[in-house]
Amino acid sequence: MLLLKPSSQNALSHLAKSFTSFALAIRNASSPQKAFFLYSKMHRQGASFDSFSILFTLKSCTQLRNLAINRHLHAHILKLGFTSHVYIATSLLHAYVITSFFDACQLFDEMPDRNSVTWNTMITGFSRLGDVEKAKLVFDEMPVRDVASWSAMIAAYMNSGKYESGLTLFRGMVMEEGSKPDQVTLGSILSGCTHMGSLGLLIGKSVHGFVAKNAWKLNVELGTILVDMYTKCGSLKNACQVFELMPERNVMSWTSLICGMAQHGYSMEALSLFEMMQKDGVRPNELTFTGVLSACVNAGLVEEGGKFFNMIEECGLELGIQHYGCLVDLFGKAGLVEEAYGVIKRMKLEPNVVVWSSFLWACKEHKRLDMAERVMETIMKMVKPENDGGVYSLICDLYVLGEKWDEAERVRKLMVDQNVRKFRGSSFVRS
Repeated sequence: MLLLKPSSQNALSHLAKSFTSFALAIRNASSPQKAFFLYSKMHRQGASFDSFSILFTLKSCTQLRNLAINRHLHAHILKLGFTSHVYIATSLLHAYVITSFFDACQLFDEMPDRNSVTWNTMITGFSRLGDVEKAKLVFDEMPVRDVASWSAMIAAYMNSGKYESGLTLFRGMVMEEGSKPDQVTLGSILSGCTHMGSLGLLIGKSVHGFVAKNAWKLNVELGTILVDMYTKCGSLKNACQVFELMPERNVMSWTSLICGMAQHGYSMEALSLFEMMQKDGVRPNELTFTGVLSACVNAGLVEEGGKFFNMIEECGLELGIQHYGCLVDLFGKAGLVEEAYGVIKRMKLEPNVVVWSSFLWACKEHKRLDMAERVMETIMKMVKPENDGGVYSLICDLYVLGEKWDEAERVRKLMVDQNVRKFRGSSFVRS
């Protein structure tokens, strides 16, 4: 039965058909703009609004991330008298969390009724702002918590780098009666494991054991998360075992394993996986090609790397800065410094510091000061003392290599005057 704003009983039967048709049309609208147009049309025609037409409009228009539209809908909802409708208020709250958290907090405080989704939305909102302490206060104030509440709070800890707090909360969830973790919960824990080294691998294996013990189906999402965790923790054997057991794989499953193999130096295995992926009919994405190009860099496969680079646009994908960076690395490490410079000059994107660092490293490694001098002034204008200390050091080393002592001393003095911090070098292959 439709939840209708109070109106005369005589009008109900006459308008019932239009209510249903408008709500259905808004739900099936081809775009958020079309949904909002239909909502406005209802208003112009004087049709009474039901909860479904409002909910479908809010859900659709949230995608626009437009604060003005959210406030317009909020004002209309107030006028219609639907503010006490918990589902509508929660849907509006979600829209505000994305566009204006200040408005979201005001609405939350004014809501007469709240359900678990309302509270969970606020936890997620504070988490997005990086305010984990306030997210925890909301979590602690909840009268009743569901699995999504625990998952949201665990994700807040993991996303902010507070892995120990996240794991402590996870243990509390497991111990609490009636709060069995779901796939979303485990996804947050496993993503945190990738940042915790050997301890993360130990915890990840324990979570994997929980999955096996409870006879969870190894679907594509869960399998991919496990493969990603194992590769990033350096356990390629376990990653391959999970990958082989997966009944279904998508592009992210293949990409996780390909990138993991490339990152840990198993270049030929990464390229073999890419070939298998193509034979399996899975279309690669931009990240897949980053892994493939990284494998070519590590193995010194110049010709193959060029071929894969050209395949990116052939597959209808966009060339990214990471792809250009890998190609510069590839040519540079092979001693093809002029070719690497040519790649940079032909880039459709503005080269960043990492690309230029790769080029300078190649110039230093192959003693091509003449090539480095073409770009040094350009690079010096874009480097930042607080982040790019390694680039300053690299330029200084190049001047020393060319016995240009005055220039080397000028850069050293600049480093001291600007309090440049030294960091180890970066590479697209390792990142």
